[in-house]
Amino acid sequence: MLSCMRLFTGLAIPAPVIAPIETVMKQLRESAALRWSPPENLHITTKFIGEWPEARMPELDDCLQKMPKPQPFSVTIARFGFLPNPHRPKIFFAGVHADAGLNELAKNTEGTLANLGVKKEDRLYTPHLTLARVGQALPPVQSLRERIAELTNNGEAFEFGSFQSTEFNLYQSRNSFYTILASYPLAKERS
Repeated sequence: MLSCMRLFTGLAIPAPVIAPIETVMKQLRESAALRWSPPENLHITTKFIGEWPEARMPELDDCLQKMPKPQPFSVTIARFGFLPNPHRPKIFFAGVHADAGLNELAKNTEGTLANLGVKKEDRLYTPHLTLARVGQALPPVQSLRERIAELTNNGEAFEFGSFQSTEFNLYQSRNSFYTILASYPLAKERS
């Protein structure tokens, strides 16, 4: 029997940026019965790979090592949103604002892995930090919106911090927990 792993590539979020997000998530969690992401799972996906045969891991690793990579880039996590839209939300997220390098990394990963048979995305790449999933039955998210407005009125800006991304990771998803299997450095900065 062929053994497969559920994989994706993405960026890890450093602890100093996770800490304020976790604090706000605790304040918001009580306002809506959503499936909240564990803080240790927070990441920015660059490419969902899906089920991948363990026997082909060396091939995947080799491709990710050799693919063209952007130079390190800046990422800022700030504000909230809903995907696919606020009227029919499936995901509650924190916004990701990044230099062009993030889109370049996602595009290069998409193209490289398509050569290995990984399905290409139909949708435009929209980087975000998934904080919670709404689920099948749409619970009222109005109370979540009201709580966000209340915190905003109390001076909360929902600006969680910035970091310099110098690498991306290959993750395994198993039983709703994510494990980094390998890390790949971005291109060296030109001097």
